[in-house]
Amino acid sequence: MGECTKLDINAGSLHAAVVVKIQNNAFSATSNLNIGTIGGKHKPHDHDFLCVAACSQRPNTLHSASRHSYPFKEFFLLAIIQAAGWPIWFLLVASIVALTLIIERILYLRRNRILPPSLLHEVIRVYHNGKINGDVIEQLEQNSPLGRVLAAGLRNVDSPREVMKESIEEAGRGTAHELERFLTTLGTIATLAPLMGLFGTIVGMIEIFGSQNASGANPTQLAHGISVALYNTGFGLAIAMPALIFYRHFRALVEGFVVDMEQQAVKFVDIVHGGRQ
Repeated sequence: MGECTKLDINAGSLHAAVVVKIQNNAFSATSNLNIGTIGGKHKPHDHDFLCVAACSQRPNTLHSASRHSYPFKEFFLLAIIQAAGWPIWFLLVASIVALTLIIERILYLRRNRILPPSLLHEVIRVYHNGKINGDVIEQLEQNSPLGRVLAAGLRNVDSPREVMKESIEEAGRGTAHELERFLTTLGTIATLAPLMGLFGTIVGMIEIFGSQNASGANPTQLAHGISVALYNTGFGLAIAMPALIFYRHFRALVEGFVVDMEQQAVKFVDIVHGGRQ
């Protein structure tokens, strides 16, 4: 709030000097006041007193706006990153990579895409109809991972049972390797994230001990060291837990898909060589 600290009315010059002080910022304003005369004496009009009174009631809007708008200038996440220190950037990169891999594997490892429900029956029908040619085998390979396994058997349909089975096993190993793509990276992040958080904790502890001096501890440096240690530990655990959950989930999915593909491939081999109908 502003206040008028001095009001000096000069009857001869009909001027009033108003010095307004707003907290630590002072400025002076000179305004003409209409001075009336009553009984040979000068008397200021009522609106002059209202003008002077308004000076004392005018709020310091500039200082108040700057003071209240300042917290909104800091972005919350950026403030956390700054408080966590430079070790947090390794964890942020790891979290982005892990999130990208999780989304990619969720979109890729869908059962209808890996194991189309009616694909085996279509392959058996093509075999019984005798319509096996290069174009059919190529289309089957491009269909799905299961299609690549069955295409290997269909390509060796006239070979002995053992040869046909070996070709299917080779294709199955390659397909299983493709299904496990990026899972090693995701598992590495799940294992490494807590260690990176521990590294940030050690950096924070070093800053805490570095804040000690002969005159005592530096409160600012001590608080920053504590925030670095705690934020990095929390971020490391927050990244590792979901990464580990999805890693084990995807591993279980891949193992299930591989077992189903083996069963369907063995069924196809038995049908070709008369073991099944």
